[in-house]
Amino acid sequence: MNQIKCMEVEAKDNSKSDFHTDALKFLPNQSILPKSLSSPFLEYLSPRSTLAPPHPSPLAARLLNIDGITSIFYGPDFITVTKASDANWAYVKPEVFSLITEAVTSGEQIVNTVDNGSAEGGQEGGGKDTLGYDENDSEVIGMIKELLETRIRPSIQEDGGDIEFRGFHNGNVLLKLRGACRTCDSSTVTLKNGIENMLMHYIEEVKGVTQVLDQEEEIAIEEFAKFEEKLKQQKGPDAVASTIGKGSLDAVED
Repeated sequence: MNQIKCMEVEAKDNSKSDFHTDALKFLPNQSILPKSLSSPFLEYLSPRSTLAPPHPSPLAARLLNIDGITSIFYGPDFITVTKASDANWAYVKPEVFSLITEAVTSGEQIVNTVDNGSAEGGQEGGGKDTLGYDENDSEVIGMIKELLETRIRPSIQEDGGDIEFRGFHNGNVLLKLRGACRTCDSSTVTLKNGIENMLMHYIEEVKGVTQVLDQEEEIAIEEFAKFEEKLKQQKGPDAVASTIGKGSLDAVED
């Protein structure tokens, strides 16, 4: 993974595969989220959401004002910037890097907290950590959450994203990927080859994992399927779009 350092900000190029190049993870060497926030992430999917309560972010507003940038994700100590597939990092990365460096070095508050109603559409996270302890959880759900928290989340955060637990029904675990993993074309492979295999290995009650998708993510998955089909037509039926790399969930070991 390529690294670029400038002042107090380090940028990590999430290009472990050919299909994970639309996101850049920045490490500002400081906490990003407010201490009062119980959630491990915030995600901004529209310019309007960056200005709205309960967690407006001037930096996210400036970043989403850059042509080609589609979403901003804040983890505990990192920032992930995602671009449109037709945008070129060579043109947008310098401005993104400059804005983040300026905000960090000036001491600007990255995320503000405003007590004024519910979150604006497009501003996600900020609520209770879905992997956190809940006394009402069954023993199986508690085990699922513990594995997700200790074995899965660190790998996904390393890749510039996060994961939400959305439920457990009839042996099926419902999960939502966030940040760099949210619209990553290989997200389904990540779930099946990494997360599902691990959960089924350790917890016999788990029969499968389902990714909870919104409309944008469904389109991304469809486009990846089309690309795989085109690849097979060009290189043969055994050609597969690989997502395996160091730190990849596809390579998680027992």
